[in-house]
Formats: sequence, C-alpha cells, structure tokens
Amino acid sequence: MPLIASVASALSAEALHAQGSGANRTRWKVRASEGFDAIAFLGPLSGTPLYLDIYGDDVAAFSPRLPEAVRADAVQLWREANEDGFGLLGPNLQVLFSAHGHDATLDTLLAALRSRQTSILPSYRASSYWSEADWAWFDRAAPRIDAIFCALRDAGFAAFRQERIGPDLARRVAEVGRALAGFDVISWQEKLTGRTFDPEIQIVLLQFSKPHGIKVQGQTFLQAADYDTATTVRIAAHEMLHPPVPMDGLVARAALAVFERDPLIMKIVREHDPRWGYTTLKGMLDEDLAQALDQLISEALGVARNPADRWRRADDGMHVIAAGLYGLLRQDRWTERGGSIEHWLAEAVRRGRLKPAVFHPVAARVLERPVTALWPLPKP
Repeated sequence: MPLIASVASALSAEALHAQGSGANRTRWKVRASEGFDAIAFLGPLSGTPLYLDIYGDDVAAFSPRLPEAVRADAVQLWREANEDGFGLLGPNLQVLFSAHGHDATLDTLLAALRSRQTSILPSYRASSYWSEADWAWFDRAAPRIDAIFCALRDAGFAAFRQERIGPDLARRVAEVGRALAGFDVISWQEKLTGRTFDPEIQIVLLQFSKPHGIKVQGQTFLQAADYDTATTVRIAAHEMLHPPVPMDGLVARAALAVFERDPLIMKIVREHDPRWGYTTLKGMLDEDLAQALDQLISEALGVARNPADRWRRADDGMHVIAAGLYGLLRQDRWTERGGSIEHWLAEAVRRGRLKPAVFHPVAARVLERPVTALWPLPKP
C-alpha cells in the first residue's frame, strides 16, 4: 500500500512528544455553568429513558412549570435532531455554545443564539467540530430553541437548578481542583499521540449531564459534579483526544477502508443500539481509537478499569475496535515507546494488522470472549 507507506514515512519525521522531564504540564481549571446545565436538561425533557432513569424525579418536579407546547416541542426537537443527522441535541448544542462564555446563564445562551451569525458561527466554523449540515440544522431550529430557553428561564430553571445542587457546589469545585492537581494527563496525551496540547484542562461540573462526559470547543469538557476523581481523570484522558487522528486524512481513510471490509465491524455499525451514538464507521473509529488510548493513559496514572470489564459493560459491548486497537498498542509497548499515533495507525494498516484474521483474535484476548462471539454479547 504505497500511499500509507509514504504517509507513515512523513509522519515518522515529525517531532514526537514524550513524558521525559517529569514536570507536570497539566493545569486544571474547574467551574460550574447554568447554561450548560440548561442544555443538558433537554435530555430529561426529551422523555428518553436513558435520561429519565437518572433524572425522572427532576423532570416530574420541573416539567409542569413549562407550557404544554414547549414540553411537546422539546420531545419533538430531540427526536428530529437524531432523525435528521444532527445527533444528540443536548451535547451538540453544548458544543455550539461553548466559546466566549456563552454558557454562563440562560440569558447569555439567548443572547448568543439571537446573534448566532457573529457570536457562535466564527468560532464553531474554526473548530474541529465544524459541519455545514449541522449548522444549517441549528440555524433552522433556532426559533424553537429560543422558545425552549425562554420557557426554562421564565419557569425559574436557575433557582430550580440551585435547589437541586444544594449549597455545596463552590466547595465541590474547589475540592475537585485540589484532587486533580497531581494528575498529569497532558504529558501522557502528548507522549501517546505525538501531538502538542495546551496545558490547561477546563472541567465544568454539571447537575444534569449524566450519563455523558462531553468535550466541547477547546480543551473543555463537561461532567457530573458528583463523579469521583478517578472518573474525572478518565473523562479528561478520553475527551481531549477527539479526534485522535485527522478523521478526513489519508491514514484514517485507509483504516476505515479496511474496517469497511470486515463483516463483524460493519454489523456492529449497522445493528448496535443507536442510543449509544457512533452510528457511522467514521464516528466509531474516532471514538474507539480514543478509548484505546485513554485506557493506556488511565493505566499509567493508576485510575484504569479492567479493560475486559470496561468494554463488556459499556454500550452493550459494541467497542470491539477499541479492544483490538488497545491490544495492538499493548503488543507494541506503546506506553513505554510513545510517538505519533497517526504513524502507528498507518503502519498497522500497511502491515495488515487491522484485517479480521489478525485483529479479531487480539480483540478476543482483551475482551476475554471467544473470537467467534465478539458481538453481540449473549443475553443475560
């Protein structure tokens, strides 16, 4: 495969970053956000069981304050976002509103929404999340989003959120900041990807964000305020990796071409429960390569879960690509070596390591499953 060989050669000449100095490069900044919590609350308002199982009591307490038309449209808009390809409404709106402090309050969300061509579009267009189709959908939906935000504000969402949080959020913000100070996520990410990261990681603690940990623009991610330190470190180790390689680049396209010829992988893409997301092979590779790398980082930092348990329990066991890539990286002692992950992926394609005959047995060993029964998992 000459194309991949040439890309691998070019990448190998890049300067690679390793964790050699021992200095802690990571600066943690922890805060809260009314606006992001308001967007997160759209999940429970959608009536989706994934959110109602966690926030059913909150919806029961707050939803009657909203006009019936707004309650109905919150459900409809969530469904349309999925059906039209925009994706999960809440997380994708959080990405859009995540620059320039737009997330501070419901009023700042509304101000940004109403001036979106100048307040939101420039930073979104310049980000790795840019999608012309997603922007067009958002622009069409803006009047309906405006109506929902206004209804939340007028129904007293800010006070309701504060009541649900209780008096200890400021203490929790300070506590999380102190607990994270010794975890040098940035140095490990640089070592295992060959990329340079800004040393600041911003964590936004939310009341209504479960079950998601969400990366938005910049090196900012959102999580539940009550997650423990190990979970916070794992989320940071994962979310900032997206995308782990340029997903429209030559190397990613070559890897996708191999997986497209793998009947098992394509079965997972087509048949897994869409509520878990990752409904395209491209999205799944992005996610699963990030998961493989974050598992290595979490192990290095002493906060890892057992990989077989992790990938058995998560999303109905669908992350077979993650397990296979992790197994190959472990074979290569990637934690010790480090380097350009894009170069590594190019070499894996060139050497045929992503083909089913090689890849499936590696994944099976990690997952502790028979190679002929990687997915779906047997019913309990």
